[in-house]
Amino acid sequence: MARMYSKVFYNNGIIDSKDANLSIASSAVLYGLSVYTVFPVSLGDNGELLIFRLEDHYQRLINSAKIIGIDTFASEWTFKKFKKVAVNLINVNDIKRDVYVRATVHVDEELAGTKSRGLCTNLSIFIYDANPILSKKGSRLKTSVWRRIPDFAIPSRAKVNGAYVNSVLAKQDAIDSGYDDCIFLDIQGHVCELSAANIFLVRNGALITPDANSDLLEGINRSTVLQLAKEDLKMQIVQRSVDLTELYVADEVFASGTSVNIAPVLEIDARGISDGKIGPITKKLQQIHQDLRHGKYKNSRGWLTKLEIKVTCTRTLPNPPTHPLSTP
Repeated sequence: MARMYSKVFYNNGIIDSKDANLSIASSAVLYGLSVYTVFPVSLGDNGELLIFRLEDHYQRLINSAKIIGIDTFASEWTFKKFKKVAVNLINVNDIKRDVYVRATVHVDEELAGTKSRGLCTNLSIFIYDANPILSKKGSRLKTSVWRRIPDFAIPSRAKVNGAYVNSVLAKQDAIDSGYDDCIFLDIQGHVCELSAANIFLVRNGALITPDANSDLLEGINRSTVLQLAKEDLKMQIVQRSVDLTELYVADEVFASGTSVNIAPVLEIDARGISDGKIGPITKKLQQIHQDLRHGKYKNSRGWLTKLEIKVTCTRTLPNPPTHPLSTP
């Protein structure tokens, strides 16, 4: 279990984590009606803190809320306001190592029924140690007995808290079977993703990944990998439907995501991938990704937000208001 830092943002203020509570009658609790994103904060060589693709993560929150029909968040939270709160929270927690920051928009209206529009929302943000969920040295996967929820049932492009029951079922089955994680297939039997990461394969010099119509999350790290491979490694990029057996005969397979970074896959369904070792493309992308997030790479592409280690606006609310929408 990762260590969680004591100060969190909740209900329009920075408070102790023990004081941040949602009502048991809220839509977030009753129906899983929340959307979220997780972004990394990395410690640079000079002791500076660097947030990776912050504006993209903010936009994903906005998009996820829009897709689900949560229509009150975007009008209350500009990127400038979101960034200020995130930076202040990171400073208050006195971060000295790589961490993950999870920002969640909760629908905290009580007993609202099964609807999403016109309801009060509450933003929470907390920080925890960046312990990747898959090993950088290689993982073993199995095909899940559970299929990926199709986009026409719960939208794949939105990071909806309630939808992750699907991932829990699939990953727990993999762990119970002695594997590290699972591979989801869609209802047509094509490869989607892992329980919480996108998947790539290398074959005949091309980087191949399931396309956006394969019931997958269009991950921010997924787009990072695609851009780095195309522009920096000069690889051919192919996005299309992927059959499970293609993974078995791939030259390399790896996963990507905020919580996995770049994670090599060495075995799938008891079949070794290639020679069972981390492949050269995976190694290169691992190093580029690591250097990029820590401010060491030659071209950051404007993806890094360097923090000013100074708290400019922090207030603790011992008795926070019921809803942030009621505050100025």
